[in-house]
Amino acid sequence: MRKFELLNLGKYERQHFVGINPNLREEEQQKQLQQREAEFLDLILKAYQAEKTDGFASFHGKRSGRLVAIGPVNLPVTRLFVEEIILECRKKHITKVDILGFEFEMGLFPNVLDEARGKGIDIAPKYIPADVFDKRAVEKNQVVFHDVSFIEVKPHVMAGKKGAPSTVSVELTDFSVFYSQSSIAHAEEALGKTKKAGSRIVVEKGQIVKLSKDKSGVMTREVLTENWTDWIDYWSVDFDFESMREIIRVKKELSPDEQLALDGLEPAQRNLEMWEERWTGDYVFENEWQSFRTKKDRSLEMTSAAQECAPGKRKVAVKVVDIFGNDTMTIVEVNV
Repeated sequence: MRKFELLNLGKYERQHFVGINPNLREEEQQKQLQQREAEFLDLILKAYQAEKTDGFASFHGKRSGRLVAIGPVNLPVTRLFVEEIILECRKKHITKVDILGFEFEMGLFPNVLDEARGKGIDIAPKYIPADVFDKRAVEKNQVVFHDVSFIEVKPHVMAGKKGAPSTVSVELTDFSVFYSQSSIAHAEEALGKTKKAGSRIVVEKGQIVKLSKDKSGVMTREVLTENWTDWIDYWSVDFDFESMREIIRVKKELSPDEQLALDGLEPAQRNLEMWEERWTGDYVFENEWQSFRTKKDRSLEMTSAAQECAPGKRKVAVKVVDIFGNDTMTIVEVNV
C-alpha cells in the first residue's frame, strides 16, 4: 500500500490538450495538434486577462505593461525555455516578463531570476492553476495565478553509534513567497469610497494585510503574516525520492496483424495484452514524515524526525503546501 500522496489533479485535465487522434494521417494529426495548441494558448490568455500579441518568438500576450510567455501544457518550464526568453528580451529591450507554467524545473528558481535581474530583466514566474479548465471561473475572472514559491532546507546527517545505521533529518529553514493579488493602495481607495465601516484582506508582495476602517473613517493596517512560517499549512519529507518510479499504463500501438491476433483472444486476455506499463521519467513522492496545522493546534515542527538511511548518496524531497493550497517541492542530495 502506498503512503499518503498529494496528486496534481490539473495534470489529468491537461491531457485533453495533448492527445491527438492516432487514426488520422500524419498531415491531419499535425493540423489537429496546431489547433489544440492554439486553443490552449487562447484559454490561458483569457484566464490571465492578457491581450494576444504577435511578432515574438517567446511571448504570447501582454498584460499591464508586461509581456506574457506560456510554458508547455505537458512539460515543466525548463532553464532552456527561460534562457530563450532572456535572449529575446535582450535583443528587443524587453524588461518585464510574466512566465506562466503548470510546472517548473526543479532548482530553476531563484537563481535564474537573479541572473535575469542582473541583465535588467524583471521575470515573474506564476503557476497556471487547474481553475483555468473551469469555464465559469474564467468567465467571471476568478482564476488566480499564484507566484512561484521557494523552499530552503538543511539536511542533518548523524552517524550511528556502535554499528547502528546513520540517520537523516531535515530542517525547513525558509519558505519565500511573493504572492500579489491586489494592491493595498487600491483596497484603501475602495474602502475610502464607502461611508460604512469595513475591512478587506489584501495580498501584496508576499504579505497578507488586513485593512480596516472604523465608523469615523480611520484606516488601520494589520499584517497577518509576520513570519515566513505563517504561510505554511503543511510540509512533508520523502527521504529517498528516487526509490519509486511513476509507472502508468498506456494502450499499445498495434499493427493490423497484431490487432487481428488480439481479436481472437478471450476478452480478459485481450484487455491484458492491449496495455503496457511505461515509466513517465518522474518519481512518486512518498510521504514518510509530515507536520501540519489543525484548528486546535496551529504550531508546526520545523525539523523532521530522524530517519534511518542506508549508506550512499540519495535525493531527499521536501514538499510544502501553503495556506492557499499550492504545493512547492525541492530536492537536495544527501551523502549518508
